Amino acid sequence: MPPVKAFVTGASGFVGRHLVAHLRDCGDEVVPTDRSDGGPDLLDADGFATLVAEVHPDVIYHLAGQADVGRSWTAPVETLRANVEGTYNVLEAARSAEVGRVLTVTSADIYGVVSTDELPLTESAPVRPVSPYAASKAAADLLALQAHLGHGQDVVRARSFNHLGPGQSDRFVCSALAARIAANELSGETEVRAGNLSPRRDFTDVRDVVRAYRLLAERGRSGEAYNVCTGTSTSVQEVMDRLLAMAGHEMHLSTDPELFRPADLVELRGDPSRIASDTGWAPNHVLDGTLIDLLEDWRRRLSTAD
Repeated sequence: MPPVKAFVTGASGFVGRHLVAHLRDCGDEVVPTDRSDGGPDLLDADGFATLVAEVHPDVIYHLAGQADVGRSWTAPVETLRANVEGTYNVLEAARSAEVGRVLTVTSADIYGVVSTDELPLTESAPVRPVSPYAASKAAADLLALQAHLGHGQDVVRARSFNHLGPGQSDRFVCSALAARIAANELSGETEVRAGNLSPRRDFTDVRDVVRAYRLLAERGRSGEAYNVCTGTSTSVQEVMDRLLAMAGHEMHLSTDPELFRPADLVELRGDPSRIASDTGWAPNHVLDGTLIDLLEDWRRRLSTAD
């Protein structure tokens, strides 16, 4: 794709920072916006529409929203408004400003309850969300489809499975485990608290994920949904074992009931055939390398913290 003007919502978030860097490396002109940096709240429909009209980008990457699954159980209305109403306002602003393409990013959590014989999940799998977060992302996905079918809007839908990498918040399981190990290395502690370690997830390095997003913006079929995943799953227990093997001294696990969610899916594993076929995308990073980078990142962050 030749360089374009890209507008990124949620640009200061974990994935947003990686995406902005990748787009700039590709020569794109990037206009980032994030509420935490003083940008308009997505629930401010008029303010956001004014900004989009002023920028008049070629493509919008919509990453902003409430991304914490655990928090969605205690703040479901906030989650629904941020992810559903926020997505509607992005799509409406893009239509009004005649933006060429919108990439909406939702989550594999929309697939929800699945049986082993349904794996790996294709984009035609039914939507059965378990958490308020998943329900909000399912609704956002449908809004994007409706914008395409009802308004003829050029929208591509990315359904991202679990991703991880340097810079991730400790609100997410792999990063939280890496953070606890790095903290123990500094303190000399040996106990690492963990919640449910049995779920299996399809983990992708964030740097591969953002490559996928740009390729979808370039080559994705309008109106289509795409799984962004590796096609393999790894248990949280396996991730924990790998991180413990990388630790600076011997540590042991302890189960903390406070870290369990009200409901946890047994396994999520996607089929990446569609994105591979339409864009040529494939992940470049292996999980062990990503975990090393994640642990090193937490070591740096904690060693420089006040």
